[in-house]
Formats: sequence, C-alpha cells, structure tokens
Amino acid sequence: MTQIIVLPHVELCPDGAVIDVSPGTSVCDGLLQNGIEIEHACEKSCACTTCHVIVREGFDGLAEAEEKEEDLLDKAWGLEPHSRLSCQALVTQTPLVVEIPKYTINMVSEGHKK
Repeated sequence: MTQIIVLPHVELCPDGAVIDVSPGTSVCDGLLQNGIEIEHACEKSCACTTCHVIVREGFDGLAEAEEKEEDLLDKAWGLEPHSRLSCQALVTQTPLVVEIPKYTINMVSEGHKK
C-alpha cells in the first residue's frame, strides 16, 4: 500500500486525510474509495478537468502524463507545474501529497442545459 496525504479542502476534506492506496490504482479512485468525493464529471475517461489535483510531493514518482491529459490540463482552473488529472495518475510505491484545488471547471455541465 502507498500512502497519500490529502491536504485540507474546505468542502471535500476539511481536515485533510491520510489514506492507503494499492499501487496501480488511480489517485481519483483512491480518493473515492476513501470517502473523498472528488468530482469526476466524465466518469474518469480523461475528457474533462474536474478531477484535477496538484501533487505537492511525490510528483516524480508518477508516470509522465500522456498528451491527451496534458492537453486537458491546459484548461484546468489553477494549473500548476505539478498538476495532474487524478483519473490518469496511477499510484506507484512513491508516497504522495496531493491538494485538491478550490475550484473546478466542469466543461460537461457548466452553462449547458439538457
């Protein structure tokens, strides 16, 4: 198991959290499995930016982002050099410290009526 420290987020994880996740699990799935309801509007298909996280520690232990993820990250609110889409970042043996940004841009639903 690999430890992920989740920094406090006002709505999703006010006190922060320390969770254990199996290597090979996406950061998004690890958060969801541990009761941290990170948004994932595209159902983890790498088609939006709602599951954007900033990897504060352990970034170099993750595989490099593929081009599709990089293209989407350009549209994420609060993009930083160590930003990743949590649905695409797979946990390895390297412990992580992640921050969930205060806001997300939900391109799937914002401003669109069905």
